[in-house]
Amino acid sequence: MSSLKEEEMVSATQVKEVAVGELLARRAAELALEKKCEEVKILDLRGLTSVTDYFVIVTADSDRKAKAAAEHIIDELKVDGERPMHVEGMDSMHWILLDYIDVVVHIFMPDERHFYDLESLWSDAPVITLS
Repeated sequence: MSSLKEEEMVSATQVKEVAVGELLARRAAELALEKKCEEVKILDLRGLTSVTDYFVIVTADSDRKAKAAAEHIIDELKVDGERPMHVEGMDSMHWILLDYIDVVVHIFMPDERHFYDLESLWSDAPVITLS
């Protein structure tokens, strides 16, 4: 076997496989950032719970921004063929939850995010950084 083929095989095995849920979580996080949400984090909950694989946690500093972010995420992911199984909190805007089964998006107002502190509750979960 030539060394070029060996290099190709090594390179192919070093490619990181990304879960479909992670791609959806990253897309939702990017869409939240497009609407100027802050403190965007993705928690990888695989292996910690069977409820979902990823949490996307974001802060919106106004009702208007929270609603805009939620609607933007729903609309854009719908174009990608993804529809939420459940949407909650659109009436109060303090904590909007978009449930995509493998990914749950939490859009918080600052006080609610601090109060519920999901990052501490799920502190064992690895945080996926956005590049």
